[in-house]
Amino acid sequence: MSQSIKLKGAPLAEIREQNPLLVSYNVEMTEVTGGTFWKAYTDAQVEGTEEFPVISDWTNMGNLQQYYEPIDLYNPRLRKMAKALGVAWVRVSGTWANKTYYDLDGKMGGKLPEGFQNILTREQWIGVLDFVKYIDGKLLVSVANCPGIHSAEEPWTPWQAEPLFALSKEYGVPIEAAEFTNEPNMMAMSGLPAGYTAEHHARDHALFGKWLRENYPECLFVGPCTCGDINMFGEMSAGGGIASALKMVTTEELLGDYTEKCDVFSYHYYNGVSERGAAMGGHWPVEKCTSEEYLALAAYCARQYLGRRDRYVPGGEMWVTESGDAGCGGNTWASTYLDVPRTLNELGEFSTVTRGVIFHNTLASSDYGYLQHGTFEPRPNFFAVLLWKKLMGDTVYDSGEPIREGAHVYAHSRADGKEGVAYLIINNSKTDTTTVELPSPATVYKLTGYGKLRSRVMALNGKPLALGEGDALPELEGVRAEGTLTLEPSSCAFITV
Repeated sequence: MSQSIKLKGAPLAEIREQNPLLVSYNVEMTEVTGGTFWKAYTDAQVEGTEEFPVISDWTNMGNLQQYYEPIDLYNPRLRKMAKALGVAWVRVSGTWANKTYYDLDGKMGGKLPEGFQNILTREQWIGVLDFVKYIDGKLLVSVANCPGIHSAEEPWTPWQAEPLFALSKEYGVPIEAAEFTNEPNMMAMSGLPAGYTAEHHARDHALFGKWLRENYPECLFVGPCTCGDINMFGEMSAGGGIASALKMVTTEELLGDYTEKCDVFSYHYYNGVSERGAAMGGHWPVEKCTSEEYLALAAYCARQYLGRRDRYVPGGEMWVTESGDAGCGGNTWASTYLDVPRTLNELGEFSTVTRGVIFHNTLASSDYGYLQHGTFEPRPNFFAVLLWKKLMGDTVYDSGEPIREGAHVYAHSRADGKEGVAYLIINNSKTDTTTVELPSPATVYKLTGYGKLRSRVMALNGKPLALGEGDALPELEGVRAEGTLTLEPSSCAFITV
């Protein structure tokens, strides 16, 4: 059914001040060192003309992943695109980080120490620090926790973490936030020491926190960095098969007596599992990827975690330190316009629930990256969040419109500092238009797929968004409108009044 929306001018009821670095992202440790990550889909699979084959043995990562060379963090296009996104938190973590040896003095000469999976060189880490410095960003890491560090019965020690923190501080790009272990609740998949239990993690999490407080008190202690220890996928979580298969444990078990308090509560959130891992459950079909049930999950998940945040970090922020279209590297449509409504809706919904940061996974790797791996061509989601940063200010307002199909309406202050309101409207109906009544003359930035929903190119007010000569970014200019505005099915619009 077609919806009608009547926008209001200022003033609106204020909900909160959002973190200015809400839009942040991951550069996975496996990208920095080189290593395995999710296989790219074929062009036909992205187009939707070829189905991804069902892989029943999803625990065999060889079926799902491939080796990638280290990312070039000095690449001019990559740096230009990252700089355009503005100041952000950069998280270097991922499961690969749990098993990384920091060969910062070069003593190993490329030889892998026993108990580790990969090596981080000094040159590679300096590349990370130079990148963070270039974008005026802030650095978040997780540290190694694997058989090479200690056995399950032996307490974790900072013999590896200390040189990483020390070099970063000495270089002038200190580690400003740290998680202990990436997704420690996924005991079977995270590369932890043999026999490692939730009790071992509670012990070591406290040891890491104590070491951090004593040696780097200016660094935020972030945790517990869990994934999927709640019903994250809604109706697609049938039977709880994911949690059971991966032997997940709860936040409460992981933190135990919680003697060392965190500064920020963190968790990972994906809207489902991609086709690569569909056999484990939790996969949403493409037909439902703009449905009310699907889009509601981000806020539903955040609200579930609020109670834990209030228990463990009362008054603190919530950070989603990994987020994206779907676990296992994104769906076949993650690199197309079809994922833009989900991405923008998550930013809008999360901001109404809490103050915090969302780290998109990733900046430039796999099918859900903001940029195409290797070429660093910007994808539709890149331009979508670029517009968010350009238009949506940090003050979050109550839009006065209930969320419903065809009318997901979010209101913020204007990012340009001018008096007025910046609206984001998502018409997630695939069949019906939405009519918007404007309170006064406005500037409109309407987003659609270029020629089709599953397009790798997004259109702004009908014009395709692509890099120009010399990697020049396109002009993100709106059009003036007054009276009423019609939003086509599956379109999004930023409106400033």
